[in-house]
Amino acid sequence: MSKFDHLWNRVGRLRKEMAVRGLDGVLLTDVERYGWENVFYLSGFRGSSAAVLITDDDAVLSTDSRYVSQAAEQTPFRVLVQSKQQTIFDMIEEMLRRHSVRRCGFEGETLSYGTYRRLSSFSVIWEDTDGMIPAIRRTKDDLEISTIVKACRIASDAYERALKDVSVGMTELEFSKCLEGHIVSLGGEGGWPDHRFIVASGARSALPHGTASDKKLAKGEWVTVDFGAAYGGYMSDLTRNFSLGEVSDPEFLEIHSLLEEAHRAGAEAIAPGKTGREVDFVARSIIDRAGYGDFFGHGLGHGLGVEIHESPRLSPRSAEILSPGDVVTVEPGVYIPERGGLRLEDDYLVTEDGHRRLSCDLPQDFRILPL
Repeated sequence: MSKFDHLWNRVGRLRKEMAVRGLDGVLLTDVERYGWENVFYLSGFRGSSAAVLITDDDAVLSTDSRYVSQAAEQTPFRVLVQSKQQTIFDMIEEMLRRHSVRRCGFEGETLSYGTYRRLSSFSVIWEDTDGMIPAIRRTKDDLEISTIVKACRIASDAYERALKDVSVGMTELEFSKCLEGHIVSLGGEGGWPDHRFIVASGARSALPHGTASDKKLAKGEWVTVDFGAAYGGYMSDLTRNFSLGEVSDPEFLEIHSLLEEAHRAGAEAIAPGKTGREVDFVARSIIDRAGYGDFFGHGLGHGLGVEIHESPRLSPRSAEILSPGDVVTVEPGVYIPERGGLRLEDDYLVTEDGHRRLSCDLPQDFRILPL
């Protein structure tokens, strides 16, 4: 069994889609750090400059001389190295010509307008296959699942260590960097590559996306921490809550208990054949009945993989149907303006007969830390 079998399986799934659409090839680019996720997913390559062409009978990766050794280690694809006189666009044109590609797919969502203009000058009929590869990426294989589990475990252990370091007067940003440092020390690649951790304390916790600031953590305030680890190119996504000393507003402990109930119910609703809106409704109804519905403004969850936000979505608008291999978050929250908020998040795999929690190492309870 080859260490690259999982990549060839993914290429095989893509080729089936190509045949359905009548494509001679599919081009993936990482010219401006847009589209690296699809390049990595199919080829295994994690450099910062690459173009990949998949045809019926070949898979080629072009990069520059900086990444020759890295490409040889990371991808089973045939590697073409551009010379000092060539640009990545010269190599793309050469690959298309060598393979006689006439009708080629590209992922429009990850292609900049500048790159598209350059590609449009080539003698190729371009077809936007936007969403085709992300749809393939939805179904996680065993290697992906085990990698996400490892990312969850690293994040969980890092959070436990960070709680031992936190103190009154530490800033939200200092806590965020402390947490990320523990992630790296435990073998992670760091936090999310394109997003900052959310560390929001006291009244700032009413901001669902309240990224860490220079606000100091205070006695009696609760702190909402939305974080995760990158590991092996995959992400984990967790949210937990704690306070330094007894909580000054006991209502928020009641809200946390409500979120635990809503979270459990939403997670239990995850199963093949369910739509994103059906799962969302189960958790949202509990929050609505408790009188906090107006303070839960976002969807219940989202897909997770090489990106922190992927398909499918769990939201009131989502008609996407869950299927085995999907990995989704469940993250109900309540946010009261000028007072504060809480969220509770874990990661789940959709299985043949239901679901499995992947982030199972970290207790969900509200942590009241001693001063």
